[in-house]
Amino acid sequence: MRRIGVVNQKGGVGKTTTALNLAAYLAQAGKRTLLVDLDPQANATSGLGVRAEVGVYEVLQGLPLQEALTEVLPGLDLLPATSRLVGATVELSQDPQALKRVLEDAQGYEFILLDAPPSLGPLTVNVLTAAQGLIIPVQAEYYALEGMAGLMETVEEVRARLNPSLRVLGILLTMYDPRTLLSQQVEANLRAHFGEKVFWTVVPRNVRLAEAPSFGQPILRHAPTSSGAHAYRRLAEEVIARVQEA
Repeated sequence: MRRIGVVNQKGGVGKTTTALNLAAYLAQAGKRTLLVDLDPQANATSGLGVRAEVGVYEVLQGLPLQEALTEVLPGLDLLPATSRLVGATVELSQDPQALKRVLEDAQGYEFILLDAPPSLGPLTVNVLTAAQGLIIPVQAEYYALEGMAGLMETVEEVRARLNPSLRVLGILLTMYDPRTLLSQQVEANLRAHFGEKVFWTVVPRNVRLAEAPSFGQPILRHAPTSSGAHAYRRLAEEVIARVQEA
């Protein structure tokens, strides 16, 4: 399971934060990693300090993959997004396999992380079709479980029609504040509903984690001793262990 989609149709749940920081810690752990930014907002790209002229849209149009890659850390390559990726929303609606075909040329990576946009449109369907596993970040808030229902229905539909090998690698609780009863209740509900699918790692609310993208750095470079950094390092260890067990 080397192709992992980071997916949630709800915005503001820490999806891109999870994708780029998990990718950084996987690379630090010695796992050669490719991060693919599939969000037209290009937040993973800018969050790693990259300004790209070409990216995933051009690769989907036929540009050789290697011509669009940028090395952002030792062992971590980025396939960036540009504003032109908006055009793919229409073009990919008839071709859910396009991303999967492109990634067949991505050789030599132990992990390929796919940062999906906050929607259930054609780009996300392409991610679900290309991925072998999914990480679903869920914010510790009241509506967390409601948003999961629609996403899981889409996952089941894609599994039935396009990608029978797709499965949920784990559900990640983000923006967690252990001081609040709400966070505790959301965690309890998630673990009651999804059991072992929920990662033991939880990502806390953390100022350093929130500000790191403005410096164009993952948290391991911006604030490596912060609570957010410790959480994503533990998550990387947990992801590696789950993939090895799969």
